[in-house]
Amino acid sequence: MENKILVVDDEEIIREILRETFTGAGYDVFMAESAEAAMDILREESILVMYLDLKLPGMDGTDLCAQIRFQNPIAIIFALTGYSDLFGLLKCRKVGFDDFFTKPVSIEILLESAEQAFKRLERWQVGELNLI
Repeated sequence: MENKILVVDDEEIIREILRETFTGAGYDVFMAESAEAAMDILREESILVMYLDLKLPGMDGTDLCAQIRFQNPIAIIFALTGYSDLFGLLKCRKVGFDDFFTKPVSIEILLESAEQAFKRLERWQVGELNLI
């Protein structure tokens, strides 16, 4: 199984920081500035770990998560947001996010979440079961 990560954020600086962080840790990183661009990438690439900003131009991150979750129930999807409240957290869980990070979030926490996500996919034997 390839260690691919999709990062979706409309802020270029956030995308670049996450690209450098995850690439430096050995992951193959795909970047999108919108939900629509993310869906284009997912039509071409099998990616099972994703970090989605909630506030995106056009389709927002919760709608994107719901669409991805419908098409790929195995994916591990993390929310990234500049704001946090109970309503937002509940909505994120309802649409299928696996976890919720409020910006600014430490790089160490994001790296740990990616590592744990890939360990979970390995434990689930996703590659052996041809689920990717």
